[in-house]
Amino acid sequence: MKKEINNFGCIEVICGNMFSGKTEELIRRLRRAKIAKLNVKIFKPKVDTRYDEDNIVSHNQLKLKSFVVDSAAAIYELVNDADVIGIDEAQFFDDDIIDVTKNLSSKGKRVIVAGLDTDFKGKPFGPMPKLMCESDFLDKLQAICVKCGNPASYTQRLSKDDSQVVIGETDIYEARCRHCYMEPT
Repeated sequence: MKKEINNFGCIEVICGNMFSGKTEELIRRLRRAKIAKLNVKIFKPKVDTRYDEDNIVSHNQLKLKSFVVDSAAAIYELVNDADVIGIDEAQFFDDDIIDVTKNLSSKGKRVIVAGLDTDFKGKPFGPMPKLMCESDFLDKLQAICVKCGNPASYTQRLSKDDSQVVIGETDIYEARCRHCYMEPT
């Protein structure tokens, strides 16, 4: 008797500090899915305006066309017949993103999520810790410490702004290792 193969839904999480290559890795996986002729849909939160309003963009300027959404729930309206769903900057969504990823994966979708696991204070960031717990596959990436060259897992904010969300890049943030990171006061 021939065994029927079911669609394999899963949640993949790519996390790490700033400059660790999260979006670059997300783009790599999504491009490979497109090469495999899978239907790919990509999403990012409206708050992410760093490089481009309509694309997910890595720090080295790789980009892919995306849908900008106000909420995680808005993703449902746009996935249609997607086989693979990419979500960038997931830390900016509320906890609804957890149910969205679980529901989509239970319907046989491959959901790939990228985001910061901790904020500039070294504290868990938004829904990312829960997404990491729900993931079937988890990759925690590291950058290179700008002070000493060792592997870096921390995001050092250079400005005095104490808000959790401050959109920026090398003008406001640096990758630091545990030894070179300085907790904000």
